[in-house]
Amino acid sequence: MRRVLVTGGSGFIGSHLTEALLERGDSVTVVDDESTGSATNLAAVQGHERLTYVQGSVGERELVEQLTAGMDEVYHLAAAVGVALIARKPMETIERNIYPTELLLSSLRTRVQRGESVKCFLASTSEVYGKNPKDTWSEDDDIVLGPTTKPRWSYGASKAIDEFMGLAAWREYGLPVVIGRFFNVVGPRQTGAYGMVLPRFVDAALAGQPLIVHDDGQQTRCFAHVHDVVKAVLALMNTPEAVGKVFNVGSDQPISILELANQVVGLAGSASKTCFQSYSAAYDDDFEDIRRRVPDLSRLKNTITYEPAFTLEGIIRQVIDAKKNQDQS
Repeated sequence: MRRVLVTGGSGFIGSHLTEALLERGDSVTVVDDESTGSATNLAAVQGHERLTYVQGSVGERELVEQLTAGMDEVYHLAAAVGVALIARKPMETIERNIYPTELLLSSLRTRVQRGESVKCFLASTSEVYGKNPKDTWSEDDDIVLGPTTKPRWSYGASKAIDEFMGLAAWREYGLPVVIGRFFNVVGPRQTGAYGMVLPRFVDAALAGQPLIVHDDGQQTRCFAHVHDVVKAVLALMNTPEAVGKVFNVGSDQPISILELANQVVGLAGSASKTCFQSYSAAYDDDFEDIRRRVPDLSRLKNTITYEPAFTLEGIIRQVIDAKKNQDQS
């Protein structure tokens, strides 16, 4: 039985990962400050004999050292969440992304230097590519960030620093690290409170309210179900060849945001209309967006067996059903 730590384990992805680890038979400790996550996300496994829940911050050195002691695997998902938060609080974004990762890697590195065995997964993001103009992004492509005067880029820059630190810990100290760059992960329990587009659209459609599409709606994204992403993460952590590498994780099937809105309205059987809102009205005057975000999944598929079980239509239907059930309970 593996002893596993999940930081940010009561968040959207973290809660699904925690359930999968428990189902695998692991002893799981979750730490979360509940700033964006919620303990209610773990309601299905609350009281599980192999689950320990700690409400606390991985920005506290003493707590990090206590929690990482004796762990076989650490999944570091705690981070700033969502475009809305990034645009509104860039300082908090930078601090919450970099300092906890530094503390965590330092603690794990010390254990490795003592001859102990531990493995780490670092959750990163497609935001590190910035506004690279390529149609499809692969892991060794250049980072193309906007100017420091536009706070949106602080998120990608801070997560890139996390990646640099993780890879340095592997190269310099031999700490086994696997890095996953997530691309628009969606599914039940995701909230639209921080700008996440699919739950925001579903909420509006079910309430009969207009679906707000930013800019012209022709931005292109790829949406992957959280269960497919979690399976990929666990497979990567079980694959020795994945250590010391970065992987795009998600879907490579693009759709425009306007098309997504229309699909949601149709599948929800809603009479809602779509309306357009400028980025300056949604965020601020200097906000920049990325027109196209599509991953090259070749490295992932060449390293593990990756065959997503969910289509986009299936994902949307499941999110709609989950929201209906939540509203009825």
